[in-house]
Amino acid sequence: MFSFIEDSRDFNTCHFTAKGRINIIHAGYMQQQLEKCIELGRINIVINMCLVTFLSSSGIRTVLDIFKKTKALGGKLSIERPSENVVNVLGMVALDEMLLK
Repeated sequence: MFSFIEDSRDFNTCHFTAKGRINIIHAGYMQQQLEKCIELGRINIVINMCLVTFLSSSGIRTVLDIFKKTKALGGKLSIERPSENVVNVLGMVALDEMLLK
C-alpha cells in the first residue's frame, strides 16, 4: 500500500509524508501532487520518507525532477527522516548528499 499525504503548508513550503512502495505507478501520483505545490508558488518542499519501504528508479526520477524545478525557482526539495532503504538507494546513485536533510 502507498500513501502520499500533504501534512502541512505555509506561505512557500509544503510538507509531505510518503508511506510504502514508491514504484512507477505511485511516482506519477507523487509528481502530480508535488507539481501542484510548485504551481501554487510553494517552491520549498519537504518529504518525510521514514515509512518508505521501496524507492524505484521512477521514484528517484520524480524526486530529482522536482528538485531541479524547485531549485530553478529559488526553492528547495529535501527528504527528511529517510528510511534505511531510501538512504541505501540514494547512496547507490550518489544523490544522498544532495537530497537528504
